[in-house]
Amino acid sequence: MSNQNISSSSSSSSSSSSSNRAAVPQAKDALNRFKYEIANEIGVPLTQGYNGNLTSYQNGSVGGEMVKRMIMRQEESMSSGQSK
Repeated sequence: MSNQNISSSSSSSSSSSSSNRAAVPQAKDALNRFKYEIANEIGVPLTQGYNGNLTSYQNGSVGGEMVKRMIMRQEESMSSGQSK
């Protein structure tokens, strides 16, 4: 039964759009700068171009910290009545 759940969830995720696509294309450059800022702050040697030498843990740390900070900023914005 669990194999059916795995199959159905993986097939549904493959039919959706790429997770690397920005929801707001105009924000792409800002998100890219944010990514490098976070990587620098947490000590991940992220460079322009190929980063295949980095571990999944390092890359995940950058993405996780980005999400954490974006959520925190949104929560701050919402708590001050500036939600959009």
